[in-house]
Amino acid sequence: MSLATTTLRVRLPLWRAWVVVVLLLLWFIALLVRGLYLQILNNDFLRQKGDARYSRVIELSAHRGMITDRQGEPLAISTPVESVWASPQDVELTADKSRSLAKLLDLKPAEIEHHLHGSQKEFVYLKRGLPPEQAAKVMDLGIPGIFLQRGYRRYYPAGDVMAHVLGFTDVDDNGQEGMELTYQNWLAGKTGSRRVIKDRVGHIIEDIASVKTPQEGRNLALSIDRSIQYLAFRELKSAVETHHAKAGAIVVLDAKTGEILAMANLPTYNPNNRVKLNRNSTRNRSITDSFEPGSTMKPFTISAALESGKFKPGSMIETAPGYFSIGPATVHDAHPEGLLSVAQVIQKSSNVGAAKIALTMQPEYMWDTFNHMGFGQVPHSGFPGEASGRLRPYKTWRPIEQATMAYGHGISVSLLQLARAYTVFADNGELKPLSMLKLDEAPAGERVFSPETAQAVRSMLEMVVEPGGTAPRARIVGYRVAGKTGTAHKEENGAYAKDKYVASFVGLAPASDPRLIVAVMIDEPEGQYYGGLVAAPVFSNVMGGALRMLSVPPDAPTTNTLLPDDEPVVKEGV
Repeated sequence: MSLATTTLRVRLPLWRAWVVVVLLLLWFIALLVRGLYLQILNNDFLRQKGDARYSRVIELSAHRGMITDRQGEPLAISTPVESVWASPQDVELTADKSRSLAKLLDLKPAEIEHHLHGSQKEFVYLKRGLPPEQAAKVMDLGIPGIFLQRGYRRYYPAGDVMAHVLGFTDVDDNGQEGMELTYQNWLAGKTGSRRVIKDRVGHIIEDIASVKTPQEGRNLALSIDRSIQYLAFRELKSAVETHHAKAGAIVVLDAKTGEILAMANLPTYNPNNRVKLNRNSTRNRSITDSFEPGSTMKPFTISAALESGKFKPGSMIETAPGYFSIGPATVHDAHPEGLLSVAQVIQKSSNVGAAKIALTMQPEYMWDTFNHMGFGQVPHSGFPGEASGRLRPYKTWRPIEQATMAYGHGISVSLLQLARAYTVFADNGELKPLSMLKLDEAPAGERVFSPETAQAVRSMLEMVVEPGGTAPRARIVGYRVAGKTGTAHKEENGAYAKDKYVASFVGLAPASDPRLIVAVMIDEPEGQYYGGLVAAPVFSNVMGGALRMLSVPPDAPTTNTLLPDDEPVVKEGV
């Protein structure tokens, strides 16, 4: 038998051949079904894959709403800027153009190289927030793969004067602090998008199809009066610098509506240039910080006493010999006065008198009064980071603690809380809600004291600014003033610092029909530290200027003049 004959007889079994044919047929059918599925039933998959290679969606920024003061004056506006971005795989960059691009973008050529080749992304920013004219010069270089994207940058015309009220936005124009953060959704609007198509060689075409139109942000009208804000900031800054203080804050309220007309803090910062920011300068101390208010709390203690029926304005309190022992502790007055009426306890700011009056009331009753004034609760102004202060439960009070709370020690408040609390004396016993937004009509207040009590205490507060009171330097020519000084040791590490003080003054005018409330706080003044010497003059300058700006009619006789600087001032106990 020949070799050829043997080879012909070696053949695959027939069943194996059929297996191979069937497998090939099944594979062909699977490919056919898959092709039909992708082409007809689920063609979105192929479309998405194609789009991923030839198109992309770019976000379109919405124009952020403008923030204005109550008169419509702009406080925060968005100006158009351009962001330079690149598609790294499409960029054709020579050495000369790399240097030119780096110079326009204020970058080093190595930084541009890193942006373009340091990641696998198809979309990278080279520089954001460029002025349109500078961005146009970049495009004039004609570098393939380099494009512009329109955005907006926030600008604050008032700079550091309004910084703590407005806050600021980040590079994406999202609110980070202040009213910009609180009303982020209102101001921001909704972003849009557009589709960018590549040509057949991979370069991006600027023939863009709109996908979604951006929805512009809405404008926001604040309760702030820009003119009063500038006045308040100027006077606060002068006082902080004069007394070499660590910090200061001031709040101006509309006594009729509870609107915040001005709010300034020091130290401050420029929101248009935030290269060097620190937490110390960005805090809105009027709202986020709390302090022991000192004698500015005495009017509320006296109001509670009058409401209890145990005292009248003319009731007499023995304050001699100028100190009062409660267990192992002793309450002191800065100057012994002897027998004082309840009204004189306010005028002379007697700690002994306030403590003795407080101890006649039940702790629960006194706590309930302070709680109804808003102490120990956030003031609900709509500003982020509001401090609630500290008002401890009455069941934990010892007699000495109840006595010291009567004159503002052992309790802490924010300046905004304190200013709001004084609306009860301006509005005949009703506590007004606060608003950072302009209101069309005055909201209803909450009844805390009777009109008779509120008016009686307001008359006592007028005595404070008269000769013989603690704040004659709070007087204003042409207007009757009612107010109260506060001086308190600062608490540090659980103890009172011997040589660090907080000086404050809260007042309202015209006293006959209050229109404004001004609260001032000076933190750690050097030298003089009494509220009547440090904070009261700031009140006088701001309140007088603001009343004239608002054309509020005078209510005092022409003989109402400022007292000379050497006029003796009654110092209050600390």
